[in-house]
Order: sequence, then C-alpha cells, then structure tokens
Amino acid sequence: QVQLVESGGGLVQAGGSLRLSCAASGRTFSDNAMGWFRQAPGKVREFVAAINWSGAITYYADSVKGRFTISRDSAKNTVYLQMNSLKPEDTAVYYCALKWGVAVINPGEYGGWGQGTQVTVSS
Repeated sequence: QVQLVESGGGLVQAGGSLRLSCAASGRTFSDNAMGWFRQAPGKVREFVAAINWSGAITYYADSVKGRFTISRDSAKNTVYLQMNSLKPEDTAVYYCALKWGVAVINPGEYGGWGQGTQVTVSS
C-alpha cells in the first residue's frame, strides 16, 4: 500500500492563504499522478486539483481555478497545494491521493489516500 501524510492545514481568515503538503511513501509508482480532494461534513468527497508525473499537466475544479495551484516534487513523491484568496466555503478536510498513470478527477481512480488535514476559513 501507499502511505500518504498531509500537513499544512489550519485556521485562516477569508482572503488568506495556506500551503498544503503531502508526502508519499511505500508502494509508489515512478509514473504516477497525484491529486487533492476535500470533504466537508455531510458532503461527498469532491475533486480539487490533480497533477501528472512531470507536473506539466494539471486540472482544477472550477470552484478553485485561479485561486489554488498544485505542484509536485516527483523525486520525493510530494505534492503541494497553494491556496490563495481562501473563502469560507473552502472549509473542509483536505486529502491527497496517488494513482498510476495519467491525472484524473475521479476519486475512485486513486488507490492511496492520506488521513487528511483540516482547513478552516473564517468569515
């Protein structure tokens, strides 16, 4: 299995910024994609952003496009999510995930998940 550990969550005021990190270890793939998803209480887990193995291809949910930036250090199997202009509706537990091959937005395609990190944006 793949072990994923998220960090960087916290409490921030609306309009502020946070940078999330996720380090992968264990049964990783050299040609892999990584992504970020989030889940608020009573809501389904939703796609946030994804990135391919080289970092050349990225995808974003419409709700975060222009505010969030995903990046990675493939040599370290680490993915980052820079979150700017945060809004209260961004409040959720954020999870990182890993899969073999191309980046996709479907959480069902990812085989490894972290435990999540809480992001809370106050009004």
